[in-house]
Amino acid sequence: MTGPLPPRLERELRSVVGADHVITDPDRLMVYESDGLTAYRVAPRAVVLPASTEEVSEVVRLLHGADIEIVPRGAGTGLSGGALPTPDGVIVGTARMNKILSIDAADRLALVQPGVVNARLTEATRPHGLYYAPDPSSQSTCTLGGNVAENSGGPHCLKYGVTSRYVTGLTVVMAGGEVVRLGGAGHEASGELDLVGLFVGSEGCFGIATEIEVRLLPLTEGVRTLLGIFDTMEAAGHAVTSIIGSGLMPAAVEIIDKATIEAVEASIFAAGYPTDAGAALVIEFDGTEAGLDADADRAERCCLREGAREVRRASSETERAALWKGRKKAFGAMGRIAPDLLVQDATVPRTRLPEVLAEISRIGERYGLKIANVFHAGDGNLHPNLLFDRTDAEELARVEKASHEIMSLCVAVGGTITGEHGVGVDKRGYMGLVHDEVELDMLRRVRRVFDPGGLFNPGKVVPDAVDAGALPEVSEVAS
Repeated sequence: MTGPLPPRLERELRSVVGADHVITDPDRLMVYESDGLTAYRVAPRAVVLPASTEEVSEVVRLLHGADIEIVPRGAGTGLSGGALPTPDGVIVGTARMNKILSIDAADRLALVQPGVVNARLTEATRPHGLYYAPDPSSQSTCTLGGNVAENSGGPHCLKYGVTSRYVTGLTVVMAGGEVVRLGGAGHEASGELDLVGLFVGSEGCFGIATEIEVRLLPLTEGVRTLLGIFDTMEAAGHAVTSIIGSGLMPAAVEIIDKATIEAVEASIFAAGYPTDAGAALVIEFDGTEAGLDADADRAERCCLREGAREVRRASSETERAALWKGRKKAFGAMGRIAPDLLVQDATVPRTRLPEVLAEISRIGERYGLKIANVFHAGDGNLHPNLLFDRTDAEELARVEKASHEIMSLCVAVGGTITGEHGVGVDKRGYMGLVHDEVELDMLRRVRRVFDPGGLFNPGKVVPDAVDAGALPEVSEVAS
């Protein structure tokens, strides 16, 4: 760490956000050393928690005026190290900016601050017959500002798409503290550049979104949820191909493997999945009532044809929640297997799932690592979970090597290195697998347009030109 903030700067920051909302105590800073990717840990110089656009603007002006790097942070649930501090930097967190500013039921729009928890928006809009579609598995804790930064998806993105489809406007604090408004309802027809689309998914490298306008959807008339139980992951993978190949369009298709089932069922999140199963497949259809039962029947036949030992079907909202519980709480149960978790995130062609999963299993065996799989099977978005102990330097080195092999495998079969978790620091070194140097340089140039001094979230997403692909080993940055 470079050292504490200059006393005058610290006083100025406290005068903007309040004395209690500038954190410099080393014990309290430990909470901010990492996000959900615990393999990487760096202590920030300080954490500042503003409560409004005006406060964010003034904080950014002061910090950038002192040539200090800023790492934006939401709830810290990210899984790619996107909110990893820099040794010289200050975290600007949005946790206090947690207000739903307005709900326009007629136009199906909501205006929110970035610290609003994802699930809370649907809770607030449900009385209006509306909901917010993107549903990351961490939706009970993750915030909309982080969702915007990472362009988050979720189990239902198979049918409904990811965050970028729903963000219509943004208020953004840029480098130096300038406040700009991007988009807004109706801007799609204005002929303007789609700067909202450019900003969503920029992982904190362009600025800080302080107000977010999102599109809402009407609540669906009906839902049908099924749980298929299989003896092997391969059979479950073939069932996914059969369901999609038959012309059905589920809202979600999710796979949970044996290791994950065992962890969930041994935890407080136990969902009643049979622990001797090789895999479980959650399938959900929604929409108008007409035709939903027929779609569910066809999906059940696909599962049975591919070897499902049983297919359960929810008959109430309570039963639906129970069928989803094992999937939704999977990451929370992983601590029963190992103290640390590296969640990889790659997308492969759906038809290649069985062979890719088999090879990932072999990679785990080769490096002596426990790998659990829980993922969005409908669109081929894999989440191999590498379980380890970060205090074991030798094991950390094996995790790094296994991760590289998994990423290379997914790209080799026609996939890519991230489906929804972003690049952050974890996958920065893999960008060369999917982009050539011309494309990487273009990304650097776009970043400089928004942040000429490179003071927003440095060291993330795009490798430096001089050492493209270089990234510290996990063991070098873990403490």
